[in-house]
Amino acid sequence: MDIQYKKEYSYRLMRDMEFKVYGQGGQPVLFFPCQNGRFYDFENFGMLEPCRSYLDEGKMQLFTVDSIDAETWSKEDGDPAKRIDLHEKWFQYVTEELVPQIIKINQKGQTAYKNSGIIAMGFSMGGYHSTNFFLRRPDIFSGNLSLSGLFEASYFFHGFMNPMVYHNSPCDYLRNMRLDHPYIAMYNARKNVICMGRGAWEDEMVSSAGKLESIMKEKGIHAWFDYWGHDVSHDWYWWKKQLEYFLPYFLI
Repeated sequence: MDIQYKKEYSYRLMRDMEFKVYGQGGQPVLFFPCQNGRFYDFENFGMLEPCRSYLDEGKMQLFTVDSIDAETWSKEDGDPAKRIDLHEKWFQYVTEELVPQIIKINQKGQTAYKNSGIIAMGFSMGGYHSTNFFLRRPDIFSGNLSLSGLFEASYFFHGFMNPMVYHNSPCDYLRNMRLDHPYIAMYNARKNVICMGRGAWEDEMVSSAGKLESIMKEKGIHAWFDYWGHDVSHDWYWWKKQLEYFLPYFLI
């Protein structure tokens, strides 16, 4: 398997940012790490195993981005306006700096991007990120695989709300989306999977996903919400099993 390590300066974040690339071509997939996670976690936690055949056969090219959650979502004692402003700069880094690199690398390998878009994927906080990127930029992201995510900014910003927090809180901005908004047709032309277990450390995720599912049904937005059993916990072991289960839906 071809593996590349990349380190490039971000002008929006004014720092070096790292990411990894796995495979030589195929459908581009961008993985967002868990809360406070790093770009190498996917590999270090053994998650390449379910992807290996797709990567080796050129059906998938995986990109793993670095997070700055420790300075934004997790820094709950920090100034909330500054925290969300920094998060938005990271959002812009991904969409305006990293995505062009993904397209360049993917096309360089003479692969199947062909304007089909990038699949967003993440676990835990990464599941929030993948969903938020998919919903805000369906022109870039052609699919979403979110495992054990939360979809309300209030869990991290509590009583604070400003336009930037609002536009990064899927339950809030979808609730107010017009029924004739052009994004709804775009969502419905794409694959969107939101899954979590009902076991340990998943209660808040199940509650948040239930709210998002209800809002999406009201708006006529199609998505596959899948709630696994009471033995399925908020854990890499189960995310690996869920990844094995859902990857064929996106790649075959």
